[in-house]
Amino acid sequence: MKRIGLTIAGLAGMLGACGQGGGSASGEEMVVGFSQIGSESGWRTAETNAARKAAEERQVDLRISDAQQRQENQIKAIRAFIAQGVHGILLAPVVATGWEQVLKEAKAANIPVILVDRQIETADPSLYLSAVTSDQVLEGRTAGEWLTKTAADRDCPVVELQGTVGSSPAIARKKGFDEAIAKSSNIKIVRSQSGDFTRARAKEVMESAIKSLGGTRICAVYAHNDDMMIGAIQAMKEAGLKPGKDVLTVSIDGVPDIFKAMADGEANATVELTPEMVGPALDMLVTYKKDGKAPPKWHQTPTKLYLPDTAAAEYERRKNLY
Repeated sequence: MKRIGLTIAGLAGMLGACGQGGGSASGEEMVVGFSQIGSESGWRTAETNAARKAAEERQVDLRISDAQQRQENQIKAIRAFIAQGVHGILLAPVVATGWEQVLKEAKAANIPVILVDRQIETADPSLYLSAVTSDQVLEGRTAGEWLTKTAADRDCPVVELQGTVGSSPAIARKKGFDEAIAKSSNIKIVRSQSGDFTRARAKEVMESAIKSLGGTRICAVYAHNDDMMIGAIQAMKEAGLKPGKDVLTVSIDGVPDIFKAMADGEANATVELTPEMVGPALDMLVTYKKDGKAPPKWHQTPTKLYLPDTAAAEYERRKNLY
């Protein structure tokens, strides 16, 4: 793993100091472990790239462990970070449940944990210091409200491409979308299946939906992330449909490829999820280690709807960031 801003001699001295569970530290002295879900999407890659940049700017030694979308790999990584005596741990949890035991181990070692991008379900919120996430229910609600306004004059059967089963974004983004469309009797979800946040799997699910439902019976596709929508767009085009015209599309993340699809007339809307989450989390850790004052339990990142009118400019702005 690439080490940022530390000499070997400095690292050896620092590890000796933080072996007691992470004593006081300024940014340039900090070692932080980051258990990242994987690289299943363009957005996830952007988050990892942004994390490295944020750590470099703060002179933090950020050790990133790629879990390849497996919770057991994340638990192993957290235990390895504890054994190393890091000053803090960042966790992007692949699923919402099953974290209590390993987080209790981190707490016993006096190592604060900050959640990034996703929340967890636990009866003991003291197991983590804070969470840096968007309002994922709001993301789903924003997507649903756009669709209810856009398809207000027609019967609209919807195919929903869900994220990883049991993950907090999949749960919350479905909840928000369902709340929004519940107000409109003309909009109904006729197929809802996990695409696991990947293009390839979503393409397979969309191909199956088109075959079973018939392309002309699908009014809209709602995807829990943009990468799944890109896969769905490929499936629709191969089936002779015109996504963005024959079939409305709305998804979440704001990755460059969805803006290109909108600029090309093949997608209609996306709800932005910023990948800039590790920076605020590192700032919290530095402050907490210096003064011991706990940060707010939730740092909310912004949510914004984007439409085709700004898509070309947004693509140019973002294409080198991801």
